[in-house]
Amino acid sequence: MVMAAVTMAALAVPTVAAAAPAELSAADLTLLNGVRLAGLWEMPAGQMAATKGANPRVRQIGTMIAQQHVKLDQDVTDAANKLGVQLPTQPTAEQQGWLTEMRNASSSQQFDQIFVTRLRAAHGKIFPIIGAVRTGTRNDVVRKLAQQSNLVVEGHLAMLESTGLVRYGELPPVVLPQQDLAASGSLLQAAQGRAEAGSGFSPTVVWVVLIAAVVIAISNSYRAFRPQRVQTR
Repeated sequence: MVMAAVTMAALAVPTVAAAAPAELSAADLTLLNGVRLAGLWEMPAGQMAATKGANPRVRQIGTMIAQQHVKLDQDVTDAANKLGVQLPTQPTAEQQGWLTEMRNASSSQQFDQIFVTRLRAAHGKIFPIIGAVRTGTRNDVVRKLAQQSNLVVEGHLAMLESTGLVRYGELPPVVLPQQDLAASGSLLQAAQGRAEAGSGFSPTVVWVVLIAAVVIAISNSYRAFRPQRVQTR
């Protein structure tokens, strides 16, 4: 009887199903790995800039970028631990090559140019990835990381551009994701359709209305200023 009572009581309590975490997409994993890799090479790059930069602004920016990537690196590590994702532990071969370029710079002025050029190009590549994941991910942890990354990367872009050393003509061309291309095509087609259909106003009707307005104005002016006849008895 006791067991039956316990069983009935348990059945009477409503059960709440635990929400399963959203499955990670390829874009989610790309963001996690990209943010981690960015920190692995930009932290030492910023530290080098703080000591090797010729331009005081470059030295200041290097210090700020290194410090902010320490915080962002902790954010992506925490996110990966929550999601059970293993992150890279060293920069890619390409990123290590950029660091070697900076170490081998023949002058502090050359270092400044390499530092700004490499970091500006790298930030430009990951920025659209962050935006795409921020708008499309179904995972709350990844969405939060994308928000944090967006603030950091956007700030770094502005800082690097403030040095006056960015060679915009040498930046890689903009490559939009396929969904963005489809959306751009739809917008273009809509604009072309409106142009072909016209604005809905007929030019003939507009001219008729204008001419009628001019005639009415002239008639009213004539009535107002025409000489008055003097009546004689």
